[in-house]
Amino acid sequence: MDVIKRMLASRKAKPVLWMLGLLPLAWMVWQTMQGAYVNPEESLVRGAGDWALRFLCLTLAVTPARVTFKLPQVLRFRRVLGLLMFSYAVVHLVLYMGLAMGFSLGEIATDIADRPFILAGMLTFLLLLPLALTSNNAAIRALGASNWQALHRLIYVAAGTAVLHFLWMRAGKNDTAEVWVYTAILGLLLGWRLWYWNRNQPAAGACGH
Repeated sequence: MDVIKRMLASRKAKPVLWMLGLLPLAWMVWQTMQGAYVNPEESLVRGAGDWALRFLCLTLAVTPARVTFKLPQVLRFRRVLGLLMFSYAVVHLVLYMGLAMGFSLGEIATDIADRPFILAGMLTFLLLLPLALTSNNAAIRALGASNWQALHRLIYVAAGTAVLHFLWMRAGKNDTAEVWVYTAILGLLLGWRLWYWNRNQPAAGACGH
């Protein structure tokens, strides 16, 4: 455990996490260049969305890991994981707007109106945007710690709309097995928070995300 703590406390740990976190994107680009995808547009859009959801789960897992394994060092990585999540969400959105919609605002507006899962995805992105913009020390000082924490609780709402986006998208193809895996993971993470909050109600504001 001491070795793990030293590794987590290392100055190199955050850059390494960034590099590891961007490897899936590099792999998807490489696979596309090699002609490995039957439908490259769909594979890239969905792949970026899948990784955004995975990093959302990892971001929400930081606090349970810190408490359960008594590893305060993991808190150093919550911001990086959150920004990786948002980075993949941006890639997901840009690829959808560009590859699928040709950056046509009219087509995008029609798609949002016609397909509820697109609306849920757009709402998720809008919820994540202020969190990404305020994921810095300057924003914490400007907003104050309590206001900043309140704002960043939007991640729980975003988790719900992200799963809804995924569910509605997969439901149209009768392929929801993977959706329920993510739903279970997020349900466990959010359920843990409720349990932790109830157990430590006087210090409830310290839970963060």
